[in-house]
Amino acid sequence: MSIRAVLIDLSGTIHIDNKVIPGAIEAIQRLRKSNIPFRFATNTTKVSTKQLVERLSGLGFQVEDKDVFTSLSACRDMIICKQLRPMLLMEDGAMEEFAGIDTYKPNAVVVGLAPSKFHYEKLNEAFRLMVSDPNIPLIAVHEAKYFADKDEKLSMGPGGFVKALEFATGTKATVVGKPTEKFFQLALKQIGMENVPEQVAMIGDDVSNDLGGGAKELGLHRFLVQTGKYRKGDCNASEGLDVFKSIVEAIDHIIAQYK
Repeated sequence: MSIRAVLIDLSGTIHIDNKVIPGAIEAIQRLRKSNIPFRFATNTTKVSTKQLVERLSGLGFQVEDKDVFTSLSACRDMIICKQLRPMLLMEDGAMEEFAGIDTYKPNAVVVGLAPSKFHYEKLNEAFRLMVSDPNIPLIAVHEAKYFADKDEKLSMGPGGFVKALEFATGTKATVVGKPTEKFFQLALKQIGMENVPEQVAMIGDDVSNDLGGGAKELGLHRFLVQTGKYRKGDCNASEGLDVFKSIVEAIDHIIAQYK
């Protein structure tokens, strides 16, 4: 089955902090010129979608708001739909995404990647809110175990902190971002491929969050790149993966078979 559209991870796949993966800018340009529909599908939660687009543009990528689908935007949609007033464990840069959301007397706890908020006092505040009412939900924007930080070393993701709140409160978190099937369904819908997921490729550096879960269950082609958080042994962690040195080789492969 040929590939007719592409979903692409960001951090670790096309850049690591402010360092662009060599050749990634040109590869994305070739993909755009090929007229293959694509979206950047990301769990990035430290900054808002607007700031993320500005940052990518600053790195040299030609990106518009419509090109990016984030777990933060999916989380905002959920909050609005369920009429929640969240306590937001988010970095200041991500708070813009939730402008206009009522947070007075919160009735939900929402956790993103928030290194400056992951300390005892703040986590205990979330814990006390949840145990005050067993009906207060815990929402995880995503549960990544770790990510490639600016020094290209691995740093803890939000997953461990979400699990700590789950353990302390006995409440199971609802996960919004990758690798949930719902996240991928929404991303596919944006490029008009929700009915033919088997014709879509997902490119990422994370075997579990980019290429597991919904990507596998929906039957997407799963392309693992050996950059970012990739570690030896990841190739054997899941069957059905195609492995490429970087985003450059993955995109060139897709364009070649598209013609």
